[in-house]
Amino acid sequence: MQLKDKVIIITGGGQGLGRAMGEYLAAKGAKLALVDLNRERLDEAVTACKAAGGDARAYICNVANEEQVVHMVEQVAGDFGAIHGLVNNAGIIRDGLTIKVKDGEMSKMSLAQWQSVIDVNLTGVFLCTREVAAKMIEQKSQGAIINISSVSRAGNLGQANYSAAKAGVAADTVVWAKELARYGIRVAGVAPGFIATEILDAMKPEALEKMTSGIPLKRLGRPDEIAHSVAYILENDYYTGRILELDGGLRL
Repeated sequence: MQLKDKVIIITGGGQGLGRAMGEYLAAKGAKLALVDLNRERLDEAVTACKAAGGDARAYICNVANEEQVVHMVEQVAGDFGAIHGLVNNAGIIRDGLTIKVKDGEMSKMSLAQWQSVIDVNLTGVFLCTREVAAKMIEQKSQGAIINISSVSRAGNLGQANYSAAKAGVAADTVVWAKELARYGIRVAGVAPGFIATEILDAMKPEALEKMTSGIPLKRLGRPDEIAHSVAYILENDYYTGRILELDGGLRL
């Protein structure tokens, strides 16, 4: 798929990986529908995408809310006239051990910690994929849906909720690739390792150094490297049903 003038929705598009993807695709002439909950960040990302060479618009939407997702997809289709792709990038983390015992005191991961991550990182992917695919089929518009999984899908200490969600995303990528191929819709995924985004800024330097030392390439990934992989999948019409691992060789 040639990206020039193609309409691509990016969830979590206001910052971090989502914004990097938007700018990268905009430079190839794509039209971006950036979806997020932070209006200020969204407006900044829209400006950056336009400066990079593509059209872009902002949409406020909680991807875990069915009604909001349905409305957002209808709005994007109406504004742009078509939808050719989706990047399911929105996600949150609420890390913690399932059971933790310290100084004789026991604590547990709360149901809210578990459910909030599942709602956004897995249910949100389902809702966005369902609605975008339905709209693409209705419009007879071929294209691709890309799900952002994670190296943590293999199981990472302190991330029972996040690992479960990202493993589910990887599994459903294969399911949807099989189900939607008949309509000319490809579905694939990218599984990043540790990437240098704002989410790591709060980490202590020693913790960050320890994390980086476990990566064979001895560095964090860059947001533009993930964006490059997303563009590759969108452009390669024979790539579907697979997860592209981009983790610097890291194995948890």
